Amino acid sequence: MGHPTVYPTGVTICDPERSWSGYTIFQAAGVGALLIDMNGREVQLWKGLQGFPNKLLPGGHVFGSTGERNPAHGLQDQVDLVQVDWEGKIVWRFDRLERIEDPGEAPRWLARQHHDFQRQGNPVGYYAPGQEPLVDRGSTLLLVHENVRNPKISDELLLDDKIVEVTWDGKIVWEWRAHEHFDELGFDETAREVLRRDPNVRPAGGGVGDWLHINSLSVLGPNRWHDAGDSRFHPDNLIWSSREANILAIVSRRTGAIVWQLGPRYDTSDALTQLGWIIGQHHAHLIPQGLPGAGNLLVFDNGGWAGYGANHPASPTGRRNVLRDYSRVLEIDPTTLAIVWQYTPKDAGFVQPLDASRFYSPFISSAQRLPNGNTLITEGSNGRIFEVTREHDIVWEYLSPYWGTGQHNLNMVYRAYRAPYEWIPQREKPVQVPIRKLDRKTFRVPGAAPLGRDREVVVEGVQARGEDAAFCVIADGEEVKGLPRARSNG
Repeated sequence: MGHPTVYPTGVTICDPERSWSGYTIFQAAGVGALLIDMNGREVQLWKGLQGFPNKLLPGGHVFGSTGERNPAHGLQDQVDLVQVDWEGKIVWRFDRLERIEDPGEAPRWLARQHHDFQRQGNPVGYYAPGQEPLVDRGSTLLLVHENVRNPKISDELLLDDKIVEVTWDGKIVWEWRAHEHFDELGFDETAREVLRRDPNVRPAGGGVGDWLHINSLSVLGPNRWHDAGDSRFHPDNLIWSSREANILAIVSRRTGAIVWQLGPRYDTSDALTQLGWIIGQHHAHLIPQGLPGAGNLLVFDNGGWAGYGANHPASPTGRRNVLRDYSRVLEIDPTTLAIVWQYTPKDAGFVQPLDASRFYSPFISSAQRLPNGNTLITEGSNGRIFEVTREHDIVWEYLSPYWGTGQHNLNMVYRAYRAPYEWIPQREKPVQVPIRKLDRKTFRVPGAAPLGRDREVVVEGVQARGEDAAFCVIADGEEVKGLPRARSNG
């Protein structure tokens, strides 16, 4: 469906009584890491600090990156991962994953970080009571890239996803490589053949197969499933999400084995059929202990296009063969796969299938559970961040006014996070002003035609005049002047 060329930006809805108040941080396209309050006031900008994503830490510190590798040589590789203080001073940095010699550039060390990371002390990167990320010590888990060859998958050069644990002083003490677990991922023979021919080869770096495109990484943390004796959900285990393969998986930290998985198919059991296909998803994690819904899986199910399998007219090669033109946010019991709560176009009040695409972000995006039970949703492709209640009421909404350039000429927001006011001692708690939802029937841009009518009439009928059959409107017994004549075609 089409979209308007002009629409409000900034905070458009703010209900202080039903929202969970705090600061929200996100990457403002082309500008830097931006912190806003509940009324959209810009509290702090870390100008030039990139973020994949930006995350806030207690005390006014923030994670980000100082730059990105030249896309001609690498796909979404960040130069480093840094932690900066309130004034922008770098207090921690990691960049020593791999020494790179790109053509025409001096050799240098790169982190090759992409999409996600977690600091010790907090499993998911957002506020959870009693689980604060460490600021001046501790290890960090990073999702990074590594170029590999694995003929079991394809003869093409692969852009593999690797997880590393890095100490505070920069030593890599643990690694996990996705391509080494290919046989555990459950691809059928049709999908394997599609991958063999084309493992999502991208032009960056001379052509590499971004075969999984893992886009989120979290620690499970303490949870009720492990407390009940299910070893798959050990608090140290890791959960990740593959956008291209429609896979969500839990990795044993002790053995490296995949011990729990959703996808790549969603039609092999009654429970999966009821759940429906998860497509191109982002930000899969268990809701942390101390928050409503703790232990359930929360994920932004993008829809769009993803997967490997049987070809059809919309996917002649079998790559990206599963499609849907709307998004869902799902809260799932990971042991039964039952949907506990969801936010869909139907829940948003849109008519399906006619305007289901009005809630749709085919890439990026996220969902965060808040302490009051609400959910903060980043509908990333159109720069929309909003908070919904369990009853699906929108109680806070923000649209980013920051637009990128070139091929990224969008106001997209990769992922936003809400944090408590107490994490920013540098500022007094702001006064929050209610902002009521605009009435779309009466709102007009200043200077536009005023509302109201010069004259209102009841149409009584029409008359045809002459052989040329031009019609006029008759109201109150008189012809209504100033209206265009309707003419008959016979």
